[in-house]
Amino acid sequence: MKRFIPIALALILVVGLLASCGAPASQPAPPAQPSPSGDAPAPEGDAPAPEGDMPELVIGLFQPATGANGAGGRQESLGTIFANYRHPYVDIGGVTHRVRVEQVDNQSSTAHGPAAAADLVARGIHFVLGSYGSAVSMASSDVFRDAGLIAMGVSCTNPGVTRGNDHYFRVCFLDPFQGQVLASLAANTLNADTAFILSLLGDDYSQGLSNFFREAFEANGGTVIQENFPEGTSDFTAFMNNARAQGAEVIFAPTSVEAAALIISAADIVGVGIPLLAGDTWDSPQVVDAARGRNVEVMVTTFYQEGGAPEWDADFKAWLNANPTQLANNGGTDIIAGFTAMGYDAYMLALDIFHRAGTLDDREAILQATWDTSFIGPVAGLIEFNEYGDARRNTAFVKMVDYRGVWEFYAEQSL
Repeated sequence: MKRFIPIALALILVVGLLASCGAPASQPAPPAQPSPSGDAPAPEGDAPAPEGDMPELVIGLFQPATGANGAGGRQESLGTIFANYRHPYVDIGGVTHRVRVEQVDNQSSTAHGPAAAADLVARGIHFVLGSYGSAVSMASSDVFRDAGLIAMGVSCTNPGVTRGNDHYFRVCFLDPFQGQVLASLAANTLNADTAFILSLLGDDYSQGLSNFFREAFEANGGTVIQENFPEGTSDFTAFMNNARAQGAEVIFAPTSVEAAALIISAADIVGVGIPLLAGDTWDSPQVVDAARGRNVEVMVTTFYQEGGAPEWDADFKAWLNANPTQLANNGGTDIIAGFTAMGYDAYMLALDIFHRAGTLDDREAILQATWDTSFIGPVAGLIEFNEYGDARRNTAFVKMVDYRGVWEFYAEQSL
């Protein structure tokens, strides 16, 4: 398979819209070890509070623990659970509050999502984080709106998550940006003239990101061949054969991580010999495992590159490795995915919002504090919101894995 030597991306992007991507039912007890340290200061009042009754801020973790997005949902949840382990208290209106995390499994399902959201609301939560998976976020959005709650997406990148409402925000970049980064990578760095797009039929994330990639790639003068596969597909060799037969020079597959492993296997079996490109959902240990020992090259865009916050990385790995359940929820490895880091920052931002609002119950004050956010995430950096409630993010990390089975940094792309 031909090799591609990493070089700095020379991408000129014009993007008008920036800022797509569970865990057990209860939070696991923290391991018996000293409290880690090393990230940015927490909101005022974060020092351990005296024992006894105290008011609580309850954060609802709306994530998939099962289904097609279960692996990613569990990893995203780990970031939030770790943040709660390190920062279990917050000052709200001059009073120390304990922070409790309530979790539900939305099963990666648009059909089950609203019921899971209603379950979370019934537990008396004050704020929502999630979901991994844009489609289930959109399907469940009205439940949170009708309950008067504000929700914060962590890695759901489809623009539709925040459109037409004032209660859903997000801390990640969006698919229009991600699609253009990947299309420019294909056209300008890998010099591809023909791209084969493979997406899941009927899935908002997969179809949406495919369309953004297609528009940008064709604008660069490229030719696109696009095919869809139905849910439940387990054999992708025919699609890989089609890509090779039609002269594709890159394959773009914005799918779930479960499909990713099957696509990587099929690409190796067929011997396509061209790079596989994907978005944030492929930033997973399962992709690393699938690529190891195979004649493939995979490149993905993601929110955080391991090594960007070394002390945080070390503390998270120590916490992860101290608990077999936590390690299993991370795919059995201590590799840090971008959405794990974002899950941590989203929790820290939630604490900052309630600290600035000074109230648990005044929705307008909490909403205004959210709009007024200018917060330095301890891991992924500055978070501010545009008029849609989307984070003003203009940087993506591109990383690569091949037969060696190790993520390698490829480039950092900013507008």
